[in-house]
Amino acid sequence: MSDNVNYKLFINGTWRSGGNGTALTLINPATAQEFGHVAVASASDLDDTLKSAEDSLLPWSSTPAHERGAVLVRAAQILKGKIESAASALSKEQGKTVAEAKGEYARAVETLEWNGIHAKELSAPFSIDHKRTIVPEAIGVVAAFAPWNYPAVLNARKLAAPIAAGCPVILKAAEETPSAGVYLMEALEEAGIPAGVVSLVFGHPPMISKHLLGSSVVRVLSFTGSTPVGKQLAKIAATSLQRCVLELGGHSPVVVFEDTDVSKAVSAISEYKFECAGQSCNAPNRILVAQSIYEEFLTKLVDAAERIRVGLPDDPATDMGPMANARRIEAMERLTKDAVSRGARVETGGKRLGRPGFYWAPTVLSNVHPDSQVLHEEPFGPILTVAPFDTIEEAIERANATEFGLASYIFSDSPDIQKRMIRSLSAGTISVNYLKGVSADAPLGGIKQSGYGYEGGVEGLRIFQNLKLVDSADAPAID
Repeated sequence: MSDNVNYKLFINGTWRSGGNGTALTLINPATAQEFGHVAVASASDLDDTLKSAEDSLLPWSSTPAHERGAVLVRAAQILKGKIESAASALSKEQGKTVAEAKGEYARAVETLEWNGIHAKELSAPFSIDHKRTIVPEAIGVVAAFAPWNYPAVLNARKLAAPIAAGCPVILKAAEETPSAGVYLMEALEEAGIPAGVVSLVFGHPPMISKHLLGSSVVRVLSFTGSTPVGKQLAKIAATSLQRCVLELGGHSPVVVFEDTDVSKAVSAISEYKFECAGQSCNAPNRILVAQSIYEEFLTKLVDAAERIRVGLPDDPATDMGPMANARRIEAMERLTKDAVSRGARVETGGKRLGRPGFYWAPTVLSNVHPDSQVLHEEPFGPILTVAPFDTIEEAIERANATEFGLASYIFSDSPDIQKRMIRSLSAGTISVNYLKGVSADAPLGGIKQSGYGYEGGVEGLRIFQNLKLVDSADAPAID
């Protein structure tokens, strides 16, 4: 897709411009220059979307599950063949390196494929005993809202599981990164998905969410984004008792014990943290290090951060591109200023880079006061805080001292320490001695203010099904 792109809506199998004739401007974060537009859905567009989704529910949910799965598998292969161009478009919109964008699209392909392969078995009736059977049924139309930070894989998650379960999906993709939604819709369309089963809309998020969730047609809300917005959407969804899947904010700790290999831990943390310029809900933010290895760890972490090559995202030599928008730069400036005003030391970074675009230097803060905003507000950017701890009890208390509970990480070679930390850390995902994204075959979910419900794996598909209990005096005859 070339410069001066113009992304449209996809409704009832047809690409269209927004009904009110307006469009939003796309900004390249590497240059801060305009390069295209994205259509804005009107109320009439949304009504058409709801009608087409409602009309497609019975035909699609009645389609044999293996045929639904086959569409997803075909779409995965089609998308795989377009990764080069898709990754280039995503990099230009979001600022992540082309290599990162390719890796993300590989995960999107995996997501489509996994759900396609397992659609048949997860839609089949299964027995509790010789008299009782569970019959999975599609719950209904899904309104899905995806963010801009990982739009390829998150759009794929929003689409793949409900499609496999037999549910039509209305996807409200991120306006700042529209190409991922477009590529996925094109792949599904080429794979033969019937008109109305999937729709793609852009526009003004509050208007779209109120319109879609205000309709009794929608039975499920699937949202990935900030906790405040998730709560607002859940309130709207409660009016019609729409089922909610909410993957919200995170503020992930990393606890590094003295028995670990410091160099390996630093390398793993640095690599994962500065991917996507730290703009990930699962990114490590708060590093807690055993006192005996603290100085060694801090020195090596600062060195790793300073070796991150920040530059144009389409340059193969670049390790980290710009942040996605000016809002994130403003947040980095505010959080850093607040921490420093309370006594924090900037070990490296801590400033915007003097070049066009939204570039922020990889930043490491030490001696951060417990009341600093950066320890309580998800930074969602390339800022790491580092602090020492003396006992495992202190490490657990400080790691859990947040309202979020999405992911936590530990580095230790001791089985006893690993077991205790796994039991004690309050998070939906615990990673031991490594950091990476969750694969398509595993459930991802948060606790506390990080949301509820699951995306991925069996649990991520089941959320879009009603599990009908059939209880019979004799063995029920169910196919």
